[in-house]
Amino acid sequence: MVDPSFQLIGQGAEARLYKGIYLGKLTLVKERFRKTYRHEDLDEQLNKERIKAEARTILKCKIAGIRTPAVYLVDMNRKCIFMEYMDDSVTVKDYIASLTNGEEREARLSDVAKQVGSAVGRMHAHNLIHGDLTTSNMLLATGDAEDRLVLIDFGLSVGQATAEDKAVDLYVLERALLSTHADMDSFFPCVLASYRKCNKDSAEVLRKLDEVRSRGRKRTMIG
Repeated sequence: MVDPSFQLIGQGAEARLYKGIYLGKLTLVKERFRKTYRHEDLDEQLNKERIKAEARTILKCKIAGIRTPAVYLVDMNRKCIFMEYMDDSVTVKDYIASLTNGEEREARLSDVAKQVGSAVGRMHAHNLIHGDLTTSNMLLATGDAEDRLVLIDFGLSVGQATAEDKAVDLYVLERALLSTHADMDSFFPCVLASYRKCNKDSAEVLRKLDEVRSRGRKRTMIG
């Protein structure tokens, strides 16, 4: 159980999110809860594996120069990760929604797309998979002199990845952009242009991406 002084601020399919003070710092706690439809032992094992994978991926991302929240504590008994609360930040989804039409909007979208491509490219270059790349799982830290991208929510992350895995990661992002930001035709191509510069294996990954897209279209046609 999380300390009662922490405030519940959200809940997803896999975890609850709490906000509070830990060691004098504003902290986000991600608590994985038990899924009653799974066998208790299996649920325990899966939650521990995912907590370890998430914390490990965050650390590896930092080593790779990708901005993520700092991890303060991993508590396996309580199934919790204590991490930096990004106070002066906004999700990329909300940031895009706040922009008004015009040249300034296009310039800002281009800047964000380049940051996304660079972050994902470096992540894939280190054989890391996010697993849920959406604009809701990306923050812009607005407290800096420049808005800087922060990747969050690595609950589905993978530490060893093939070109196919990386292509699927990109495909998830592309589909999320199409469903949430359908009016941004140039955004994903800009992401890929930046991605190519940061991942020496990008040609193989993008070839796989075409294959993944093709399979996706066939599933849509068949229903």
